[in-house]
Amino acid sequence: MRGVNRVMLIGNLGKDPDIQFLEGNIGVAKFSLATTETFKDRSGKLISQTEWHTVVLWRGLADLAQKYLHKGSLVYIEGRLKTRSWEDKDGNKKFATEIVGDNLIMLEKRSDGTSPTGGIEGIEGIGGGSDIPPIDEGSERLPF
Repeated sequence: MRGVNRVMLIGNLGKDPDIQFLEGNIGVAKFSLATTETFKDRSGKLISQTEWHTVVLWRGLADLAQKYLHKGSLVYIEGRLKTRSWEDKDGNKKFATEIVGDNLIMLEKRSDGTSPTGGIEGIEGIGGGSDIPPIDEGSERLPF
């Protein structure tokens, strides 16, 4: 049986994307994304819980992030979970779980009432995929 690793999030960027270029001018963008769930507790009080996610976008999606995304941008991200591990300089094992995005849709309009593409309801991009070069997980020095 084949497993499914799919993540779909709608949220706001917690900061401007951090854009780096790896060997071969391969763009990679990394940013935090906040998703908030609101519900009522037993007494009827409204409770909000925010979860923070680390999102990584490659190539064309990294270019879109660099051009259009900023702190507070509302986006839909679709991708997969990726957990990586490495040892720090003291030999301690470290882990990071990230969402590697392969679809991005901007959900907000500009102040002039148009989307960043000039009329289309959002920017939809493709990128990432299985051709993503591996990050050297044995090194503590990552591109971010």
